[in-house]
Amino acid sequence: MSSPDLTTTVRSPFSDADFPADPYPGARPGVSFVHLDGVGRAVLPDPTAPSGWRVDGDCLDSWLADHGAAPLCDRQPVLAYGSNACPAKITWLREELGLTGPAVVISARCTGLAAVWSAGLRARDGQRPAVLAAAPGVVEDHAVWFATPEQRRVLDRCEGRGVRYRLVQLHGAERIQLADGSEPQRVLAYAAASPERAPLLVDGRPVRCADVDQHAAVRLTGTPGSDGLTCTEVTGEPGW
Repeated sequence: MSSPDLTTTVRSPFSDADFPADPYPGARPGVSFVHLDGVGRAVLPDPTAPSGWRVDGDCLDSWLADHGAAPLCDRQPVLAYGSNACPAKITWLREELGLTGPAVVISARCTGLAAVWSAGLRARDGQRPAVLAAAPGVVEDHAVWFATPEQRRVLDRCEGRGVRYRLVQLHGAERIQLADGSEPQRVLAYAAASPERAPLLVDGRPVRCADVDQHAAVRLTGTPGSDGLTCTEVTGEPGW
């Protein structure tokens, strides 16, 4: 299978206004990007760059260093399958939860995984959030945040780690392929930790976010079910 397509024409740089957060899960650029101060810049794979990626013609690690930020090798890959791949949501994380520094968001093609609608609604706006579930044979395009430990702790707070979602390391038969064709061996993700965030089963089956939009999702009725993931919950800080 080929890696995610990065040939889609997206104006770079772009603003949050181009990719609003509402309705959940918000709009996504469809390309890898780095985000800072409300502005996103496309990131393209380039094997000649030391980091393997370029932004505005520069090696991504050099660009990060110029902005006082950690290189890719010091960041943790975290699967973003809901609103965390939306530029406007990233600004919300900055304004509401204190996220700092460039956010590196790399396009990823996921095989055997799906974003599905959760059983409960968000308390702050009544929208139905996504949760991750095993989905044999399913292919979806999402993203992987390369987050610094400090940024990941902000994501922990956003996701209600240990209450609404749990931080896990995926290690089943699922495949996550980045836009440069590489497949990181260790990827973190947020999976359901409560019945309210468990996959909503309608007629015994989870409902993929790709099949039903937010407007229809809030009207769904069903019961909480298992996510079917093969994973290990991370306690404390990831050991890598």
